[in-house]
Amino acid sequence: MKNKIAMDKPVVEMDGDEMTRVMWAWVKEKLLEPYIDLKTEYYDLHVINRDKTDDKVTFQAAEAVKKWGVGIKCATITPNAERVKEFNLKKEWPSPNGTIRKILDGTVFRSPIPVKIVKPAVRFWNKPIVVARHAFGDIYDGVGLRFDEPGTAEIIYRSVSGKEIKVNYPKFNGPGMLQGVYNIDKSIEGFARASFRYAIMNKLDLWFATKDTISKVYDARFKEIFNQIYEKEFKEEFAKNNISYNYFLIDDAVARVVRSEGGYVWACKNYDGDVFSDMVSTAYVGTLALMTSELFSPEGYYLSEAAHGTVQKHYYKYIKGEKVSSNPTALIYAWTRGLKRRGEIDGNKELVEFSETLEKAVIKTIEDEKIMTQDVARIAEIKDAKVVYSEEFIDAVQKTLNKLIAK
Repeated sequence: MKNKIAMDKPVVEMDGDEMTRVMWAWVKEKLLEPYIDLKTEYYDLHVINRDKTDDKVTFQAAEAVKKWGVGIKCATITPNAERVKEFNLKKEWPSPNGTIRKILDGTVFRSPIPVKIVKPAVRFWNKPIVVARHAFGDIYDGVGLRFDEPGTAEIIYRSVSGKEIKVNYPKFNGPGMLQGVYNIDKSIEGFARASFRYAIMNKLDLWFATKDTISKVYDARFKEIFNQIYEKEFKEEFAKNNISYNYFLIDDAVARVVRSEGGYVWACKNYDGDVFSDMVSTAYVGTLALMTSELFSPEGYYLSEAAHGTVQKHYYKYIKGEKVSSNPTALIYAWTRGLKRRGEIDGNKELVEFSETLEKAVIKTIEDEKIMTQDVARIAEIKDAKVVYSEEFIDAVQKTLNKLIAK
């Protein structure tokens, strides 16, 4: 391009770990920087840097999103005991995603990236299913402990006014563990409104599911808030758009999802959304690398990210000098969705159009050029797929992008 697309404000860039970190740099170098005068406020969320800063860099990155409005995040390691030993870390640092989502609050919308040559594993599905995941609380900010002998335990709530409420666990007859989770009405309300608004904006039915028959306080409160907000704020608008809101028990919802044709938003609590978004995307397009992940907060903060992991096994091969065929599509879409949001907020039409064109280039490379990474080729319903390594796929997308821009 003769003139690069200008940016008035930066996006917050959060670099990550392992193979996704490598591909992240390739995407910037080949698909973004030649076309955009890219402005980012950079934060390195590599696990070693998080350890070095006592995880302060993660909090700084989240606060930067609150300042600039838009963040774009690479995949990162959540260290377990093995990772602590591998990287000689100080401790098992918490999930960066969990930390950032807690600070930003909001709802994560995850949707498959459809390609014509990949058919859903569920034969009934002919429309994408968007999973709306509540991005606050649950086990991601819960507390737990282990005990080594019989005993008792209780949960105590003390209000700022001095009121105290206690509930007892059943008696423990031997060694075990316990866990406590929580949520906040305000966050659930934001989750409900975001889900209803997204459904209206995209003219899709909305499903919400919990297990209120068993979880008679925690899950029941989610159900109550969703119902109240729907009746007071969204019922008439849903009727005008000829869409519906349905509440199901979570096990019933899973059964309905499998035998549905798709084409709706499925709102889930944090843990449920974590699990079922992976299930839906893999069953719909066969790989987590063909899924978008976008967080919208009630305050207007936005974060796009790669929804999959750091591709650890491929990275170990890569650092040995082997070429690998990891799929960078979700990383590319993390950038396109984030840059598009930046363009929408700033009124930068060129940036919005470029982001949309880059997405078209990715799909066209797979569908028309039949160039793809091994994960897509394995499930594609064609016989003449051209399987390429990661960097080669990015190069192919760049060629397609140049053709689309030249038109």
